[in-house]
Amino acid sequence: MSSHIDIRKMEELSMNAFPSLQTQLLDGWVLRFSNGYAKRANSINPLYHSQEDINRKIERCEKVYQRKGLKVIFKLTTHVFPEELDNILERKGYGLVGETSVQLLSLDEGETFFSNKASIDNQLNDKWFSEFCELNHIKVADQHTLKQMLNHINADVCYVRLTNEKEETLACGMGVLEGGWIGLYDIVTSEMHRNNGFGIELVSSILNWGKKHGAERAYLQVMLHNTPALKLYEKLGFKEAYQYWYRIKKEC
Repeated sequence: MSSHIDIRKMEELSMNAFPSLQTQLLDGWVLRFSNGYAKRANSINPLYHSQEDINRKIERCEKVYQRKGLKVIFKLTTHVFPEELDNILERKGYGLVGETSVQLLSLDEGETFFSNKASIDNQLNDKWFSEFCELNHIKVADQHTLKQMLNHINADVCYVRLTNEKEETLACGMGVLEGGWIGLYDIVTSEMHRNNGFGIELVSSILNWGKKHGAERAYLQVMLHNTPALKLYEKLGFKEAYQYWYRIKKEC
């Protein structure tokens, strides 16, 4: 899967699954703002055809983000407009960070199961949210923004938590269902309980929920330096479809 229209579709699903608090459209580019929490929710996504002079357009974007006190960040794939945008940004001094693999799985290709350790909610609840923030070391200052973003999701969502007999959280994550796709987001295992197969149990439980609710395919995003996660998803049969990365304007 590498065609332009497919990449654009996956990027649209991703933006819907992790919505920003504010969005602005600028000549085919989608500008996203969320108080600086998470690069993907505070970045420029050049998904659609553009008409404006590229240098003037970049300057306009820079002014918008700088006026909000945010870093100027572009989220790029091989499907952007104009095609040479990555090279243009590099020449303008934008640094490369956050190289990420987008991986896909047909749910017909493997068996899924729902773990007996798993509990599932279709609404965001305080217990899942507090455990998630603790496992991911989310700063208190960012938690309000994150909760607002999660409450802005319009698609069907499952919030899943694995617990043991002591009611300790072993792992948690969420699945977002839209258009026959189940997206895996914010998958995390407790540092005290890693390397025990809980990641596979968590992901399988989310995929199982997705299949029961009409999903035919799954997708996820994993950073290229996260070797344990890459190995986990490879075991489950996920295969890379494309990569994305960020270009961030260096501070003067």
